[in-house]
Amino acid sequence: MVIPPKYAVSMVVETLKKNTSRHLSQKFRFLNQVYWDNEGIWSKGFFVSTIGINEAIIKRYIQMQEKEDTGQAKLEFH
Repeated sequence: MVIPPKYAVSMVVETLKKNTSRHLSQKFRFLNQVYWDNEGIWSKGFFVSTIGINEAIIKRYIQMQEKEDTGQAKLEFH
């Protein structure tokens, strides 16, 4: 995705999450019963890179995000 410099990346991501969450919950009514806390279907965080990254970094981020969303994440010290 290319975002013009006049837009903050965080605002674009927030808008995408809000709009897709709203449209999905309207189309699939059962989602309102699954997500009872009004937080929506998206997790709070997001990943952005302004330079090229490799697939391994993306996979590691996704795996960590899954653990965080299920409460299994552990703080790692390097």
